[in-house]
Amino acid sequence: MADEANSLEDLKDLTEGAAAPAAGAEAGAEVIQAAEVIDAVQADPKIDEHGRSYATGKRKNAIARVWIKPGTGKVTVNGRDQDVYFARPVLRMILLQPFEVTDRVGQFDVVCTVKGGGLSGQAGAVRHGVSKALTYYEPALRPALKAEGFLTRDSRAVERKKYGRAKARRSFQFSKR
Repeated sequence: MADEANSLEDLKDLTEGAAAPAAGAEAGAEVIQAAEVIDAVQADPKIDEHGRSYATGKRKNAIARVWIKPGTGKVTVNGRDQDVYFARPVLRMILLQPFEVTDRVGQFDVVCTVKGGGLSGQAGAVRHGVSKALTYYEPALRPALKAEGFLTRDSRAVERKKYGRAKARRSFQFSKR
């Protein structure tokens, strides 16, 4: 407790004092050791015996179980092709966003099952699951997906209806007479 820093100048002196001994040839060796520690801390890929990575994605009330493996870019949702299940092009675009951000379009096959919610929520859940599965398969892709916000579960949901109201916030129509 005797080496307590009470001001910014004291902290500055402490950091300069710590940097001075590392100024010689030892500095290069310390940098290499730090890089090795960072590489050791980085997560290993989570791949099962079939060569797949699994993740769960969620959005609104939809839950998607997603498996990805190297392939030709085929996406199967609940046993059907993505063009059949998600007929709107916007929903298919949402599915493929993680692959476009990481430049992996057409390199992975996706098999997923989705339950609950509507089509929009299901597409968001599959995107969330695909993003997580990509980070499990290739941990180096995590910063790119994190920067785009694909790894964050979108917690927005429908607001509940309140008593004395027509919907969550809308009042009943006012009648003057």
